[in-house]
Amino acid sequence: MARVTAGPAQRARKKKVLKRTKGHYSLRHKAIRTAKESSDKAGQYAYRDRKNNKRNFRALWIQRINAGARLHGLTYSELMHGLKLASIDLDRKILSDLAITQPEDFKAIAEQAKSALGSKEKAA
Repeated sequence: MARVTAGPAQRARKKKVLKRTKGHYSLRHKAIRTAKESSDKAGQYAYRDRKNNKRNFRALWIQRINAGARLHGLTYSELMHGLKLASIDLDRKILSDLAITQPEDFKAIAEQAKSALGSKEKAA
């Protein structure tokens, strides 16, 4: 039986790692051992930061909505509560975009939320 070496498969594995670390500094993209470590760590950062990105964007949207709401005499929490009472289902991303790009539409939504809050107070 012929002796089988890992030649082609091993080369392919190493090329895959080196391709992933293209652009890394110094030996991190040249030497296979450090490149593998660098690639693994980069993957960990990417996984973690995909989660953090969602968190950061939600915080940004909330800040923008709050700024828009305060221009119309509401706080963020009052606006969101008013929207819920008025049965307006817009997510934070859309509300944030409206507050920046279409302030007159955001004003109309804020007024609806304000009137829904006012009718709740009268009922109580």
